[in-house]
Amino acid sequence: MDLLDALDARSGLVCVVGAGGKKTALYTLADRAAEAGLRSVVTATVRIPIFDEQVSNVVTTEDPVAALAATDEYPLGVVPERDGETRYRGYDTAVVDELARSDVADVLLTKADGARTREFKAPGNEEPQLPESTDTVLPIASVHAVGEPLSEETVHRPERVATITGLSEGEQITPADVASVVASPDGGLKGVPEGATAIPVLNKVDDEELAGVGRDIARGILDRADVPRVVLTSLVADNPVVDVIE
Repeated sequence: MDLLDALDARSGLVCVVGAGGKKTALYTLADRAAEAGLRSVVTATVRIPIFDEQVSNVVTTEDPVAALAATDEYPLGVVPERDGETRYRGYDTAVVDELARSDVADVLLTKADGARTREFKAPGNEEPQLPESTDTVLPIASVHAVGEPLSEETVHRPERVATITGLSEGEQITPADVASVVASPDGGLKGVPEGATAIPVLNKVDDEELAGVGRDIARGILDRADVPRVVLTSLVADNPVVDVIE
């Protein structure tokens, strides 16, 4: 299956949360959408690392609707301003709602939480920052977390993962643990707006052994949550969709 179709990312407001490939998902989807002739836009409701090299252009503006109406460069990034040397600030969710309701983009790809480059996470009190008009939420986790100890080296907010799974610090993460967090209303499905579709993504499935791990996690998610499918990906590959589990 094509990545855009697998992740319902040909149109609407698509928000990416979780850990283990969030930014790669944003930029890969933006490129694929632009190649398909779609007006693809990358933005954020939280801080996002500088991504000028991943899109055609980044516009810093407090009026993203006007900025997009005046361009034909895609994929395009829009953010309000820089936040230091290495990041941009994200928009308030109401601004992204306004942008989504306008007709200036076909697909609006939005980073809606942070993970500090870890493989796996559970959200904090103020996360995720999902606009009300979100159409699709993509909770991402890396299959590389399986077999690793529950620690800050691998997991962002390990104490919250522990609360959901019952794991203790240092205990080995299992496929069932990843499934529990991704499928939890306190984890990957936290704050999904009414009417939005959540499609979990298990990333870094780079060989057949990891594909087996991913399928185990996917079956666990489907047992625990009402989601249409779980998509296994290797987002850095030419053909990023490894499998679709329904």
